[in-house]
Amino acid sequence: MLIKKMALAGTLESSDALVTIQPADSLEIHLESSVIESFGGEIRACVESALRRMGVDNGIVYVQDRGALDCVLSARVETAVLRAAGEGV
Repeated sequence: MLIKKMALAGTLESSDALVTIQPADSLEIHLESSVIESFGGEIRACVESALRRMGVDNGIVYVQDRGALDCVLSARVETAVLRAAGEGV
């Protein structure tokens, strides 16, 4: 999926995540989390999995996690990608 514009999904509320994605020539993932010491690897794997499922090869992804479950994190990434690709949502 082609990232055409900047988009975001989510909030900075507790147990949620704010995901921002913007166009780029390569794929970069930047994480910020209150639990990065304990769960940083799992958060990154969840984000990478969602991006892979959607066929995203290029873009800069910023994730500001506030303790979101994997299902919430995946949903936020998918929504941000669809918005950035101009697919609605």
